[in-house]
Amino acid sequence: MSNIVIYHNPKCGTSRNTLALIRHAGLEPTVVEYLKTPLGKEELRALVAATGEPVRALLRAKESQATELGLNDPTVSDEALLDAMAAHPILMNRPVVVTPLGTALCRPSERVLELLPVGPLPPFTKEDGEVVNDSGARRA
Repeated sequence: MSNIVIYHNPKCGTSRNTLALIRHAGLEPTVVEYLKTPLGKEELRALVAATGEPVRALLRAKESQATELGLNDPTVSDEALLDAMAAHPILMNRPVVVTPLGTALCRPSERVLELLPVGPLPPFTKEDGEVVNDSGARRA
């Protein structure tokens, strides 16, 4: 069992690049395809709390359902956002990665580097050809 978890959508390039970066580090995470295995409201609440970000940071605001459901209105409560993300998993922003060094929404994908308990890594080339150079900086 891996001590690294990625909440992953294989159709998302950022999510694929993040997973590839973790594997580039020689680590094999537990991959949770949250569209197939949706998170409940309390799981989402715990995941958001672990990131230290507001609930709205994990809302995929550019998803058409977010607009249709009126979730981009800043007056929508955190509880309503959590309810919507639990009911419609596509609304969860991705990828979210959990490691012993912390939890973060990894957008851009190279944000995962600060969470990896190894390093520095050799250069990595993303799907679009962009090269990621690892400074070796990690969360304490």
